[in-house]
Parts: sequence; C-alpha cells; structure tokens
Amino acid sequence: MKTALENIRIEAGKALEAAADTAAVEQLRVLYLGKKGKLTAILKQMGSLSPEERPVVGQLANEARAKIESLIADRKEALGKAALAGRLAAETLDVTMPGRKAPTGNRHPLNIVLEEVEEIFLGMGFDVVEGPEVEYDYYNFEALNMPKTHPSRDTQDTFYISDDIVLRTQTSPVQIRTMEQRKPPIRILSPGRVYRSDAVDATHSPLFHQIEGLVVDKGITMADLKGTLATFTQSLYGPEAKVRFRPHHFAYTEPSAEMDFMCYACKGEGCRLCKGEGWIELLGCGMVHPKVLENCGIDSAVYSGFAFGIGLERIAMRRFAINDLRLFYENDLRFLRQF
Repeated sequence: MKTALENIRIEAGKALEAAADTAAVEQLRVLYLGKKGKLTAILKQMGSLSPEERPVVGQLANEARAKIESLIADRKEALGKAALAGRLAAETLDVTMPGRKAPTGNRHPLNIVLEEVEEIFLGMGFDVVEGPEVEYDYYNFEALNMPKTHPSRDTQDTFYISDDIVLRTQTSPVQIRTMEQRKPPIRILSPGRVYRSDAVDATHSPLFHQIEGLVVDKGITMADLKGTLATFTQSLYGPEAKVRFRPHHFAYTEPSAEMDFMCYACKGEGCRLCKGEGWIELLGCGMVHPKVLENCGIDSAVYSGFAFGIGLERIAMRRFAINDLRLFYENDLRFLRQF
C-alpha cells in the first residue's frame, strides 16, 4: 500500500506536468483526488491493515494528497501565467500606427451668435444676468405696466401654469428683478428662452430666445439707445448693415420703437422670408416707462433708462443667411455640421 501511494504521487506529478490547460488539470484532480479517485480507492483498503500500520499509512496518504494538491496549484498558476503572456503578446499595441480621429461636435449656431452678442455688450460695460423661465405673473406682466386687462395677457398668447404663474413671454422679468436688487447705474443683458403661443412658420416658434438689455442712470436719453443699438448692429453685421427705426407701442417703454434690418435674402425687394416687406423686425426698444421705474423703487425724477429686446433666432438668421427658423430646432446634422 505504501508503494501504491508513492506510485500514485509520481504518476500524478507526470500527468500534471503534461497537462495542456486548466481543464485537463481539473480532470486530473478528479481522477486522483475525487470521491472515486485513485487515492480514495487505496484509502478504502485501510480496513485490512493492522492497528499499528493504519497511522503510518494514513500519514503517507495525507502527505500524498498534500503533494498532489500542491502540484495542481503550481500547474494552474503556471498555465495562468502562460495564458496571460500569450494574451499580452497578442494584444500588443503598435504605437507607431496612425490613430483614429474621433468625431467632434460643433457649437450650435444660436450659441455662436449669443456669445458674439454677449461679447459686444460686455465690451460696452454690460453685465449678463439670467432669471427663471417659469415666472410669476407680477414680474412677467404687472411690474412691466401691463394690468390684468392688457391684451398680451390673453391665453391665446401666453402659456399659463396657474392664475399667477406663467412660462415667461419675455426676459423682461429679469430686468425687474435686477432693478429691485440693484441701485443705478444699471447696465445688464438678459438672454434666455421665452415662450409664446405662436404658430410655427419660417420666422415664428412657440419657443424662441430673447436677449434683452437695460440701462438705468442719470441723464439717459433716446439718443443713447439709438447709439448703443447702432454700435451693436455694426459690430455684429458690419458697417454696411442697414437698419430703420419705426414708432411703436410697448406698455413698459415710452416712447417706444421697433428696429428692422433690411432683408438679406431679397435686399429690400420683398420675398417669402420678409413677407414681401423688404425688412425684417429685429428688436423692440424704448425709454423705460417711469411707472416701471417706480414699481422697482427707482425715482423716475432722478433716473431714466432705456430697454431693448432682441430675437436671437432672427439675429442668427441674418448672421448666417438662414431662411427658415425651424432649422435651428430640427437637429439635422447636415445643417449643424455647417457651423
């Protein structure tokens, strides 16, 4: 029996040394150490031994088992290292090969123009201020001199969340909040998304972007307003840009005006884009109504100011000669890759 145990140990060692993979090692483990393995078969014969021989054979059997288990562990480790070396050799990276260029995105044309506009006004001493898109009725209407009976508050033009909360129809509420919190002089630019119940066409959308400006100080006049907007227009479009001012009415400015720019598609002749007029409305502007200043705690006898609101989409359309506002929102990569 002692000889048989020694032979099993030697035989297992040779078999494990020749094992080609871990599956073969596992088969050998079962063959020699399993419940029906060769070592177990020999141990079942210990009942025929004398009491003096059993401890000696038992010790030899344990030593044989320990030796075979050690050989199995060593062979598994060796096979694992060999497999890892093979994978590393197969996966070697050739650093001299040319890399694959990852596609990069582009800035959206609206963001490009917005950054240009902000840079122009920052250069004129304005601060950029933002505010909430879901706004109280007071800030969106009442503080801007638009009482409950004002037609712009109609549900056909405004998205109401409740009687007192709306999706802002303009970024003018940011101006009210700023005048409540700051003392003149004030020079701010307030860009952001706004919402109106408009039908979608080439120049209108229920969601669009406005950039509103506000200046409040002593001695501000309409000439300051026109000079500021003329500087802005020439900085953005070049000295050849043609604009015109038309008298208009806004509840929160007096006097008020609208500024148009000549249609870039037809050069003033009239086309589908400008609806045959030759001009496209760019912005509304005017001197801040004294009542609006008083609503914000600013003495209108001492201070005056001007305000304007620019449609970002219309600026971008003029900037890039785009003839349909809907292109900005359709996420067509053929369109976006041009920028």
